[in-house]
Amino acid sequence: MKYYIIAGEASGDLHGSNLMKALKHKDPNAEFRFWGGDLMKAQGGTLVKHYRDLAFMGFLEVVMNLRTILNNIKFCKEDIQKNRPNVLILVDYPGFNLRIARFAKELGIKVVYYISPQLWAWKEGRVEIIKKYVDEMMVILPFEEDFYRKHGVHSHFVGHPLLDAISDLQEISVEKFKSENGLNEKEIIALLPGSREQEVEKMLEMMLSVRPQFQNYQFVIAGAPSLPKEFYQKYVDDNVHFVSNKTYDLLRCSKAALVTSGTATLETALLNIPEVVCYRGSKISYAIAKRLVKNINYISLVNLIMDREVVKELIQNDLNTKNLVTELNKILTGEKREQVLNDYHLLREKLGGKGASEHAAEVILKV
Repeated sequence: MKYYIIAGEASGDLHGSNLMKALKHKDPNAEFRFWGGDLMKAQGGTLVKHYRDLAFMGFLEVVMNLRTILNNIKFCKEDIQKNRPNVLILVDYPGFNLRIARFAKELGIKVVYYISPQLWAWKEGRVEIIKKYVDEMMVILPFEEDFYRKHGVHSHFVGHPLLDAISDLQEISVEKFKSENGLNEKEIIALLPGSREQEVEKMLEMMLSVRPQFQNYQFVIAGAPSLPKEFYQKYVDDNVHFVSNKTYDLLRCSKAALVTSGTATLETALLNIPEVVCYRGSKISYAIAKRLVKNINYISLVNLIMDREVVKELIQNDLNTKNLVTELNKILTGEKREQVLNDYHLLREKLGGKGASEHAAEVILKV
C-alpha cells in the first residue's frame, strides 16, 4: 500500500518514524512518501521536504513567511495528485495539514490524522473541518477522546507514542557518556532550548544566565538535528558543552533540565528528569495567543495531562534569571524534587502502556 505522511516538526518526525516502522511490520509491501526529517528518512521511502524548511514559530513569523508557506501547500497538493497514495497520514501540524486534508478528501484519498492538533486549547471551530475531511482521528492524550466525542467526532485513543520511543532505549553509563562527549565529572544540567533557530537564540541566553549560581554543575545544550553544530559554538565554553542528536541520552545522564515548552517537556518527564519549563515569545505573538487560547491553565503537556502543576512553568516576564535560579534549586535536591518524581510515576500510569505506534498502524490498515 502507498502511504503519504506529513510531519512538519521534530516531534512529528520522531512519531512518524515509529509509525512507519509499525506499518512496515504489518504491511510488508508498504511504500512511503513523506514530509518529515532524518528519523523518517532512516525508515526508507522518499523524503519530499525536510521539516526544517517548514517550521515557522509565532504569528509574526508565519506572516513574514506566508509566501513560502503557500508555495509549500501548492507543491504538496501537486505532489499528492501526481503520486495518488492509498492513504494520507497527517501528523499534528494543523495549519498546513488541515488544508491538505480537504484537498486529499476531494480527490477520494482516505485521510487519517495521527496526533491531534490542540483544538481543545484554541481554534475549536476546526473540529468541523476534521469532521468533514478526516476519516479517522487518532489521539494520544487521554482527555482528547472526550473532547472529540463531545463534538460528535469518532476518535481512537491509541496511547502516547513517546512511551514506545522511550521503552526501546538501552541502558546507559553516565561515565561513558561524559567521556565520549568531552564532559567533565560535574553533574549535568541539560538545556533543551527548542528546535527552531528563532526560539533557540531567544531561550539559550536566558537559560545560561543562571550559570554563576550553579558552578558545581556543568551545562550541556541539546542540539536540534535541524540546526548545524556551528550555530551553537558561540554558546560553548569550559563549562557549557554541546551534544547533537543525543537528547535522550543527555537527559538520562542529567540531574535536572531547563526545557522550552513543547513535546520535550513530556519527553523529559517520561525519562524521569525534574525540569523547569520555559517559554518566551514576541510580545505581539504572546498577546494574540492569550486572546485565542481558552480554558487552558498550563502550557506544558505534563501539567495539561495531570490537570495540575507538576512542573514549574516560567512564561514571558516570569522567565527571568532570579526565578530560574529559584526553581532550578528546588528540583536539584529536597522535597520538591521528590514530589516531581512521584508525580511522574502517576503521569506514566495516566498515559497507559506502550504500543501507540502499533495500535495506530492497525487503525490505518483498517481504513
